[in-house]
Amino acid sequence: MPEAPICPYCRRRPAEPGWLPFCSERCKMADLGRWLSGDYRVPGAPIDEVSLDGESAADDESTY
Repeated sequence: MPEAPICPYCRRRPAEPGWLPFCSERCKMADLGRWLSGDYRVPGAPIDEVSLDGESAADDESTY
């Protein structure tokens, strides 16, 4: 029988299968909080932000 996965937040084994891959709601919400606060980042080249009118932010700065 395969072992249960380890919680990516606190490194414990899950107590209830309902929270997989986390061990509890607390770890699930704490991990979400890290994503929302910007603690976790997806690697890659930065992208230009686009304003509502479709022009990039870099275009706006170069006109001044």
